Amino acid sequence: MKQYISHLKRYRQFAELTQEELAVKVGVRRETIVRLESAQYNPSLKLAVDISRAVGAPIEEIFEFPMQGGIWP
Repeated sequence: MKQYISHLKRYRQFAELTQEELAVKVGVRRETIVRLESAQYNPSLKLAVDISRAVGAPIEEIFEFPMQGGIWP
């Protein structure tokens, strides 16, 4: 079950970065970027900050954690 909605692919494309280029910039494998884009992997705070800086967008716009029933999932 996805706990968040990922907009990473859109922001990565806006930044004109391939998955591999973004992975190198933030120090992870390309497979990690694939999993983040499909919301199959929860990023650490450090990774989320690094990605935010690399694509030039706020963390909360890249990774959306919607509330469900008034509580965080």
